[in-house]
Amino acid sequence: MMTAIAILLMLFTTVATALSVLAVYGVTHRRKRALAPDAAAVPVSVLKPLCGADDALEANLETFFRQSWPHYELVFGVEGETDPAIAVVRRLRERFPNVRARLVIHDGKRALNPKVSNLRAMLEAGTHDVVVVSDSNVAVEADYLRLMLGQLLGDPSVGLVSNLFAGVGERSLGATLENLHLNGPVAGSVAITGDTGDQAVSVGKSMMFRRSVFETLGGLEAVGSLLAEDFVMGRMFTQAGYKVRLCGGVIRNVCADTSVRRFLHRHLRWGLIRSRVTPALYPFEPLFSPMAVALLVPLLGVTGIGPLVWGVTLTLLRDALQWTRLRGPDGLLTALPLGPLKELLILPVWAAAPFLRTVSWRGRSYRVSTGTRLYARTPQGRPHQLRQE
Repeated sequence: MMTAIAILLMLFTTVATALSVLAVYGVTHRRKRALAPDAAAVPVSVLKPLCGADDALEANLETFFRQSWPHYELVFGVEGETDPAIAVVRRLRERFPNVRARLVIHDGKRALNPKVSNLRAMLEAGTHDVVVVSDSNVAVEADYLRLMLGQLLGDPSVGLVSNLFAGVGERSLGATLENLHLNGPVAGSVAITGDTGDQAVSVGKSMMFRRSVFETLGGLEAVGSLLAEDFVMGRMFTQAGYKVRLCGGVIRNVCADTSVRRFLHRHLRWGLIRSRVTPALYPFEPLFSPMAVALLVPLLGVTGIGPLVWGVTLTLLRDALQWTRLRGPDGLLTALPLGPLKELLILPVWAAAPFLRTVSWRGRSYRVSTGTRLYARTPQGRPHQLRQE
């Protein structure tokens, strides 16, 4: 027999799941509404921090050479002369000689956060005020810049524009679990913040802003020692009175061959970040997971398989609808049965994340404190002069 508390928990989770699906549909429905006209022709610097050869790196980067926006430049950054991404960039520059593209090779040491260190080196080479920060493992449509500019230029109170992203390209079990999670709970939670107001969560995989505005807020130097640099950048804009918006265009996060262990490790790091930046909300995250609630209600005296059937059904519906909306039906029948398993694997990760004190990232180890502040084990030293190609 159902208790009143169990009914309330299941009702809350059902409503939250429905809002997640509706938010994904709401954000993506705006895709063609705010295309910036060619007449605007605002120049854009696209910063692409690279580190190693990600899945489908060359194909991902090629999509940025094929943008329909008439005035943009690409700035790639790598740490060290031996990074395999350097050869990929050089090949693409030869294939697309009409696209202005530069490669910045540096020694790091510009911030404790490796990504911010890379961005600071590239920003010295970028020439335009409107800047896009885009991760190496994403692919985009030809109208990517045009859609984002439509949001940024259409309202002077908008300070930062970000995107929803769809996990694609899975060839392994770990990659399938990763893409299911990105297209389900992760996409839904991001979409809700973007569909209900002007303070969307900023996603580091894709962010557009005006450099001149960001520097008045503190710039990259202000987030150089933080693990959650993208989240904090968004908060910097909102606390200064600017809007943070989600663009209707969906970018593709390519994850092909990751292992189950790497999948769990990545979300352990993401859980650590959330537990530090939103500590008041983090303990309640399982209430948004149908499978977690289905395991919880028997502890309240509920008997029978009803809650489990409810949890599995709701998880499958959410994952199927959001997967289809974000990337179409391709691969869904293979991935969908893994949805409930993925939710159960994430639970111990959620429970363990707040107790982590160190994190390994890009081959380096850091101690993480309040607000995701990083502490290095050894001094960084001074950065050396840049070399550009």
